[in-house]
Amino acid sequence: MISVVIPTLNAERTLAPTLAALVPAVVDGLVQEAILADGGSSDDTRIIADAAGTQLIDAPRGRGSQLAAGAAQARANWLLFLDADTVLEPGWAEEVQAFIERVESGRRSQAAAFFRFALDDDGFMPWLAEWLVRLRSLLFALPYGDQGLLISRKLYDRLGGFRDGADLVQLLKRGEMVMLKSRAVISAQRYQSEGYLARGLRNLGQVLLSPVRALARLYG
Repeated sequence: MISVVIPTLNAERTLAPTLAALVPAVVDGLVQEAILADGGSSDDTRIIADAAGTQLIDAPRGRGSQLAAGAAQARANWLLFLDADTVLEPGWAEEVQAFIERVESGRRSQAAAFFRFALDDDGFMPWLAEWLVRLRSLLFALPYGDQGLLISRKLYDRLGGFRDGADLVQLLKRGEMVMLKSRAVISAQRYQSEGYLARGLRNLGQVLLSPVRALARLYG
């Protein structure tokens, strides 16, 4: 039912937990395959991918091009784009399956879904970062890439996929984006190395640089 596509580049430190979180969904038949689109790793990423039984393909380096390459190889009717440092918390598979069933039965219109943002760190600054991302998600329905993206092949193809540097999320209307209750727990390493405040301000700037788009989604 789902092809999981993960872009990788020297992801040996975080990849194993990301893949382990998918195992119950593989056993239940929800996840049909996991495709790692690798941008030229020089560490043990390939060894981990092989040990986990995933399909690894070579792709031009760059998140968009790697995701596009993985999607081109995917066989399932649904695609789940997931970063290599994102671990889905237990219970995600049941919620995703219920969402897919609602869409496919016609009980809700075509839509994509993403997970709630969480960091694997404690303290006030991680909490603040999570709160700000949640606010952005609720107001603008503009998740970050590390929150995952679940989308049907039909909707993906309608949007034209990842092409010409386009952000797929930006092409979706606000009503076509659903935030799930399950959390995507992301490695806090980048926030810790760059500084929570600096990274938070940079992320906020990405929204403010596109005020027309943001307001359009807010009043959508």
